[in-house]
Amino acid sequence: MRRVRFKKSTVLTLFVFVGLLLSLSVRAEKKPAVGGRMVIALSNDIKTFNPITANDAYSSTIYGYIFEGLVRSNGITTEIEPNLAKSWEISEDKLTWTFHLRDDVKWSDGVTFTADDVVFTFNTLVADPKIITSWRDVLSVEGKMIRVEKVDDYTIRVITPTPFATLLWQIGGEILPKHIIEKDLGQVDFNTYWNLDSDPKTIVGTGPFILERYIPSQKVVFKRNPNYWRKDKWETRLPYLEEVIFPIIPDPDTRLLKFKNGELDIYGMRGQDYPLLKKKEKAGGYVIYNCGPDFGKSFIVFNQNPTAEKLDPDKLKWFTDVRFRRAIAHAIDKESIIDNIYNTLGYPQYSPMSMSAKTFYNPSVRRYKYDLRESARLLREMGFRKNSEGWLEDKNGKRLEFQFLVSSSSSVGIKVANYLLDDLKKIGIKMDLKPLTFSVIVEKLDVSHDFEAVFIGLTGGVEPNSGKNVWMSSGRLHMWYPRQKKPATSWEREIDRIFDQGVQEFDQAKRKALYDQWQEIAADKLPFIYTVASAELFAIRNKFGNIKPTAYGGATHNITEIYLKQVGKP
Repeated sequence: MRRVRFKKSTVLTLFVFVGLLLSLSVRAEKKPAVGGRMVIALSNDIKTFNPITANDAYSSTIYGYIFEGLVRSNGITTEIEPNLAKSWEISEDKLTWTFHLRDDVKWSDGVTFTADDVVFTFNTLVADPKIITSWRDVLSVEGKMIRVEKVDDYTIRVITPTPFATLLWQIGGEILPKHIIEKDLGQVDFNTYWNLDSDPKTIVGTGPFILERYIPSQKVVFKRNPNYWRKDKWETRLPYLEEVIFPIIPDPDTRLLKFKNGELDIYGMRGQDYPLLKKKEKAGGYVIYNCGPDFGKSFIVFNQNPTAEKLDPDKLKWFTDVRFRRAIAHAIDKESIIDNIYNTLGYPQYSPMSMSAKTFYNPSVRRYKYDLRESARLLREMGFRKNSEGWLEDKNGKRLEFQFLVSSSSSVGIKVANYLLDDLKKIGIKMDLKPLTFSVIVEKLDVSHDFEAVFIGLTGGVEPNSGKNVWMSSGRLHMWYPRQKKPATSWEREIDRIFDQGVQEFDQAKRKALYDQWQEIAADKLPFIYTVASAELFAIRNKFGNIKPTAYGGATHNITEIYLKQVGKP
């Protein structure tokens, strides 16, 4: 091979040229300015500012701006990263984790953050059985919760009852201020602490923003936290944005109109919006991002709770028969829903893990093709027969009918429900569609258990154990029959075993095999009947810099780094 030789003068010239390019690139990188605001709509009102007692996605969106955890997951890579804890290590027996905390963090009121706040959050609040929280489910192994000890002001020790392979995913819950809450505990019920009429000044966090005001059913306003600890490479204290506003707009068509009119900066799109917004993308001053399959899951859940006082015993018998649930699954025309409601921007879903969660997603679970004849066969097998009017009746002559709840603010949910209603009618099932506000549906699922069937969704993630409070039979969000004293069925007992074993297994291949089995059971027994996963679509104004939306992290996972390109301009 022929070698190329350079003269010394040529080499020197190259070095000077490369150095000049590097110098120009550094100078070309403009330091973002602090200031400006971002406006993002919430599709439902929030229920609380308390991250420990919250059980809805809208509240969690809000308190994520105020509070932080020991660790966080990267919105792009999904990997666990340091946050309030700067480093950690685990003992040889895998029972003790030592976390080293940052010593430069202050609460938004200027008080120093220390290990006392961490110990207080986990040992005093989360561990208290009188406090209603899902945190205990995910921070427990075989019914025993972790214990947190203070080593010194900036070191804590977490002792687990057994090896806890997923601790880093579960320990990232929001840390709360001991100096604010402790003095109130004897006088107020923490289950109602930091409710919606709380004084914003009392809601103190370590996060990038401070709650400035909340107007019920109208908006939530945040201002920049001047004490936030994170800085950019120029040593500017983050975040860049001075204000983030969340107007509460339940109607999706109104949200779309306000985005088109320039009143919103980010719009979480529906598939049906894509052609209209794509056509005007350049002229409208925004960019459309398709981030792939959403991590969230949309599903139908039937009430299988024998303790639900208002549930008809005959209907309980139907709902607990897996043949009934399979009949419903075969009546969901997912391809037509994707084509006609999601404008082809959707994916049929069969597993409790999103297909975007590649590590643990099992693509080989049982699938239910759209087949009304198979639905009818299963129902006949259960003993249902059509009456003279064409409606199915059980052996006792009771018409096969159930009430179906859907969020009144979800136009997509209502359209999906109407598709199902029409197909069920063809085989003789009467479905009574009842739109309700999201908060009322959550209350029926979580408190009164007064429902027959619900169309709803859950946010998702990459770590299966994060859904332990949904899948363990004792879990608070085990929607079809929550907080069981012992598993009601053999398959629920098996799922309990899988989650207890999976959380202790450090070998990734063995954990994958366990959670594959869980997904196979879930798809076979159908406590949740999955429908369609939408593509994660965002339309975002191009006046912002550092925009990096993902299906996992959403549009603002890096909110501290997002900036207005020209501060002072609208």
